[in-house]
Amino acid sequence: MTPDQPSWLYGTEPRRQVVALGFALVLSAVALDYLMSGHLSLFFDLCFITLCLYLAIRVEQSALSLGAMLPPALMLAVLVLLGLAAPQVVARADDAVVQAVVTGLTNHSVALVAGWALALIALEGRRRGVLSSDDR
Repeated sequence: MTPDQPSWLYGTEPRRQVVALGFALVLSAVALDYLMSGHLSLFFDLCFITLCLYLAIRVEQSALSLGAMLPPALMLAVLVLLGLAAPQVVARADDAVVQAVVTGLTNHSVALVAGWALALIALEGRRRGVLSSDDR
């Protein structure tokens, strides 16, 4: 990295650390939102979108494909865990796991699409920035 290149072009976190950080942060957002409102609300959605962008910037250059796959995996994993442990957080209390996941995906699809889109845009920007800086 040269001094005239922005530091966000080069992530520093390896694959495993990005996955662990992603799960820790998204579960923290779920816990905070549950404590504040008793269900997943707009707060979780905004945290998820921000988290997707943050992870896309932090992942190292060799793991950009992981950054592209992580947002839907995080959302699905959180919804499955909530469907198993506390379905009332994302759906009705008597809903089965699959129904809770489908309801959660429906209610938070805008956050998933927005977070995923921002992550893909950031990853493509990083890829193009590194490619154009290599041409110098």
